[in-house]
Amino acid sequence: MGARAEGEMLARTLCVSAPGKVILHGEHAVVHGKAALAVAVNLRTFLKMTPRNDGRVSVELPNIGTRLCWETAELQPLLVAFPAALTESLPPSPEQIEKLKEFAGLTDTTAATQSLATLAFLYLYLSIASKCGFLPSVAILVYSELPTGAGLGSSAAYSVCLAGALLSGCGVIGYPLEEGQAVGRWSEEELALINSWAFRGEQVIHGNPSGVDNAVGTRGGALRYQSGNICSLKSVPTLRILLTNTRVPRSTKVLVAGVKDKIMKFPAVMEPVLTSIDAISQECETVLEAMAERPSLEHYPVLEELVDINQHHLNVMGVGHSSLDKVCQVTASHGLHSKLTGAGGGGCAITLLRPDTAPSVVEAAIRDLGDCGFECWETDIGASGIRAHSLQSLKAEVLEAFGRM
Repeated sequence: MGARAEGEMLARTLCVSAPGKVILHGEHAVVHGKAALAVAVNLRTFLKMTPRNDGRVSVELPNIGTRLCWETAELQPLLVAFPAALTESLPPSPEQIEKLKEFAGLTDTTAATQSLATLAFLYLYLSIASKCGFLPSVAILVYSELPTGAGLGSSAAYSVCLAGALLSGCGVIGYPLEEGQAVGRWSEEELALINSWAFRGEQVIHGNPSGVDNAVGTRGGALRYQSGNICSLKSVPTLRILLTNTRVPRSTKVLVAGVKDKIMKFPAVMEPVLTSIDAISQECETVLEAMAERPSLEHYPVLEELVDINQHHLNVMGVGHSSLDKVCQVTASHGLHSKLTGAGGGGCAITLLRPDTAPSVVEAAIRDLGDCGFECWETDIGASGIRAHSLQSLKAEVLEAFGRM
């Protein structure tokens, strides 16, 4: 679809969502050239974009306490740094980011999460709108089920939603929701463009991201990442998990550096650990593809053993934490198997649930984890990627959140 004329811009409200992600296996080993499996988790970020007729653009991000509003005329001079010839193949330049910081009045004292969310929005809005030849007057509302800073891909889900909504709203790609449909999905070609722009948003936020989080947010399901190459698994089953946030903050940079030091200090000890984690990722991929073809409970003991082995390896690498040990102990007391996901040192853990796990067992585990001060959700992995929604199809809590904004 070609770019719309100004009068045709976004005649209706658009609503999109994108999932977060967890690393199933391979965290830390992936830094050293081994494979990692990343999967979409069905905790989602929802974005509603509505046309305005007052020449303003507004963004509300209640999860991080941010409200932004500008006259489109104020933004117009910034387009000099965002020519229409700019494509998704070029990374954000330091000059562009400096201009945006200066415009938004962002300083070193501005809260990092709010500052980066603002910059990512302005960058994507100006880059994509430059292709329409005008700045659309819209109201954007974002509600997320994903906690920020927990390693669950919340910033990527935000960038994916922004890219999908802005590209559709500006007519660069189509909007896949027909009248009367509940949910729609973009074509492969359109998804590739959404993913490319979402990656640019991630670069604004993270500097040098791998591209895994936005790829999972765009495509959903599961993918393998190794040495810069990202490959979607052909088909994956939807697996139930408990996702536990220990609420213990950690520095990914410090943890990654610690693993590197250990490998340099004990190469003969640590290299086999990395090789074993790589084998776990490959074995898990094989099992998941077999489960997608022929669902059976017989696969679950294998997945549970791989979870246990990998958790031990991650402790050997020095990225465990007493809070994560507690998650493993509490869930083990209910016959369940857990491992950390992401950087470790706190953060989040995942617990595999079999299809036949009794609801009473899950409830007891959630209660006991809550008693430890942890935040816990039952959700699915292998979830769908970015989707367009009718407002009527949204679940009550999302509609309620949008209604409050």
